[in-house]
Amino acid sequence: MSTSIHMMSMSMSTPPSPLVPVILCGGSGTRMWPLSRETYPKQFLALAGEHTMLQDTALRLHGLPASAGLSATPIVVCNVEHRFLAASQLAAVGVHHPAIVLEPSGRNTAPALTLAALQASAHSTHSTHGADPLLLAMPADHIVTDRPALHAAVLQAQAAAEQGAMVTFGIVADRPETGYGYIQRGTAQAHGGYSITSFAEKPDAATARAYIDAGDYLWNSGLFLVRASVWLRAIKACRPDILQACEQAMQHAVRDLDFIRPDADAFVACPSDSIDYAVMERLPQRAELNIPACVLPLQAGWSDLGAWDALWDVLPRDADNNATVGDAVLHGCSDSLFLSKHRTIAGVGLHNIVVIETADAVLIADKQQTQSVKHIVAQLKAQGRELTHTHRKVHRPWGWYDSIDGGDRFQVKRIVVNPGASLSQQMHHHRAEHWVVVKGTAQVTNGERTFLLGENESTFIPLGHVHRLANPGKVPLEIIEVQSGSYLGEDDIVRFEDTYGRAAGGTP
Repeated sequence: MSTSIHMMSMSMSTPPSPLVPVILCGGSGTRMWPLSRETYPKQFLALAGEHTMLQDTALRLHGLPASAGLSATPIVVCNVEHRFLAASQLAAVGVHHPAIVLEPSGRNTAPALTLAALQASAHSTHSTHGADPLLLAMPADHIVTDRPALHAAVLQAQAAAEQGAMVTFGIVADRPETGYGYIQRGTAQAHGGYSITSFAEKPDAATARAYIDAGDYLWNSGLFLVRASVWLRAIKACRPDILQACEQAMQHAVRDLDFIRPDADAFVACPSDSIDYAVMERLPQRAELNIPACVLPLQAGWSDLGAWDALWDVLPRDADNNATVGDAVLHGCSDSLFLSKHRTIAGVGLHNIVVIETADAVLIADKQQTQSVKHIVAQLKAQGRELTHTHRKVHRPWGWYDSIDGGDRFQVKRIVVNPGASLSQQMHHHRAEHWVVVKGTAQVTNGERTFLLGENESTFIPLGHVHRLANPGKVPLEIIEVQSGSYLGEDDIVRFEDTYGRAAGGTP
């Protein structure tokens, strides 16, 4: 398939359309297990620097010239289970009150971008985004090391998008990679991009080598720039079923704190599809839409960090080509990745190996086979193991807890509550709890009494007592909780009041 685009130069007096970052924050990152889990997937991890991948994505466009019209308020589309994690990580890097649209369930990138376009277009005369903005869709789990190069490409693509094109960014391939999709570019266009001849799925090694030798294939980055109205027109023509479901979901959306909750029943009925399949591959057959599809080559140190070998590729390495994160002691090792979160890793005589250590699981893999980690995750899920769902350390909107020990009828947790935060007012049917304050000051509700506890002080909460834990201080509150009872599951919670709008039963 082939399409072309011929851009007219824009008038210098015409102000640019607002440029709104759309951060696509779905995905479970199963190939990055055991560090990536369903409740804490890779986009929330700091894998290649001090910031998490979500934070890096949100900061990626900072520094664009004013002429780009960059909006200070991104739209973030994420899973409802990750809402507090996304909001807190963004706030930590100065991105306050973004429009966070919560997917009741994952439906791939086409519905996610449709939700974002509807959100950006709604009440445009009152919107901080302005009328009909340009949407720059960026997956939250990618790395871009050369920001100036990305900025230059975005500025270049804006001219085409302003005129109604849908632009994707193709990464200039430097090796025959089997873990990426490919875009075959066609004829050169006036704005520096190319028409699109075809899309290709992840190839085998021989096909990937043939693509590189051909010289006209780019890696498919998953980055897109398109005007909101253009995307909505395209999805209406190409996949009206997706648009209809998303429109119904957003028409009945409700605001919950800083979150936008599309109607769950309407969205669950939405088909799952990617931007490429739903729209980009269909545009050349829909000439009446007059929406050119084009690809702009990009060289910006991009990686989707799809597996552990990709992380090894972007990390600094020693003289023996080993990349280490955390405490690792090596002898006679080469071309390997060692990542430790809690304990010392000692490696002797290992080559082309990946070792990933967490508090509750260790992965050891051939570096060339890390794409197959997803099969381990599938096996664990089939066995009903919690190792795929959550870490031993679990993050909550009020702080976190770490289940440090447990056995028949007892469990010990280390709980940290952020300053000014509180757990829900709750009760348990099957367990009693004993709290010991080891740092900070706790405000405790225990039955009819509310009182303060200081360091080295404790309280016992009998089974069935209504209770609550809060941190009224300025420093993190840390307690040790000892649970005892016939059932210690996290779903043994009856909630009476909750600051964070969570349901009556479930997580604390």
